[in-house]
Amino acid sequence: MSDNLAIRKIIHIDMDAFYASVEQRDHPELKGKPVAVGGSRSRGVVAAASYEARKYGVRSAMPSVTAFRKCPDIIFVKPRFEVYKEVSQIIREIFFEYTDLVEPLSLDEAYLDVTNNKIGLPSATLIAEEIREKIFKATNLTCSAGISINKFLAKTASDINKPNGLKLIKPDEALAFIETLKVKDFFGVGKVTAEKMKRMGIHNGLDLKHKSLGFLTKNFGKSGAYYFNICRGIDDRPVNPNRIRKSVSIENTYDYDLSDSLEIDHELQSLSKSLEKRLAKSKIQGKTVNLKIKYSDFEQVTRSKTAQQWLGKSHEYDPLWKEILLDPALIEKPIRLLGLGLSNLNTDEKDNQGLQLTLEF
Repeated sequence: MSDNLAIRKIIHIDMDAFYASVEQRDHPELKGKPVAVGGSRSRGVVAAASYEARKYGVRSAMPSVTAFRKCPDIIFVKPRFEVYKEVSQIIREIFFEYTDLVEPLSLDEAYLDVTNNKIGLPSATLIAEEIREKIFKATNLTCSAGISINKFLAKTASDINKPNGLKLIKPDEALAFIETLKVKDFFGVGKVTAEKMKRMGIHNGLDLKHKSLGFLTKNFGKSGAYYFNICRGIDDRPVNPNRIRKSVSIENTYDYDLSDSLEIDHELQSLSKSLEKRLAKSKIQGKTVNLKIKYSDFEQVTRSKTAQQWLGKSHEYDPLWKEILLDPALIEKPIRLLGLGLSNLNTDEKDNQGLQLTLEF
């Protein structure tokens, strides 16, 4: 670890089963019961699962039919994203009481750089405890916090004592912690990659540390350099309050499979109008249209088409997804989900560096 990195104080805050916890808070009859937000017994995908449902192996992004098979008593509720956004805004305002270096990752989690905080408190741990208390008082929801010297370690730490927990990884503990950490628990190492590493005899951070940069790059491509660095405690990514949005999209899972071309076109027209509203609200344009299709057998394909000019209105990008759909192979099988989005956006990269000074945690 470089000296520059060792003096940063980063907190990762992660709300506990956020969507499901909001539903249990607002509907007391759901408390203590297995809840899935999104989907239904026969269709759709789980957006979030309560801890009671997770005990049965139910996870977000899982097909609803699989969730129901794992937990026959599961209760499916419709998501209320406007409510989640309102709660998220309350939480974010609490973050800004301590620092302007807040990088939201989603509605329910964020990084905070509190090296130089607004209240002049030298302990990042005390700040994290205050934030957790304020969030609970303001929302009646719990969260977990991880505190350490960089984003990788803070993110990893926040998962250790979930739910409603806190974990500090001190600077002088970081390398020993990483060496004993199982690679499947490394943030940025997915299930498939973890299995691949296991076959190579890489089970923990120390095993990973024994592999050369060349070996990791050869076997894991661009991610190899990331793995090489994090097993040594090196993560120089700043907390970026102006995190760049890479795409804007919208999708829908249907209650029945779509197979008629006119019906598919009608549904995409509807998605297109919703996408236009989302783009206008964010004042965003893009040049690449992305069409996502998931079939009834859960096979998923994406197709893209790029224009020379900026696109922001439905009449500007509709011709591109219609051109993609001219391929008859795309609608040969029944479709359960359609998604439409824009990428290659008109957002500019901005670097945000925070000063790093003290060592006390």
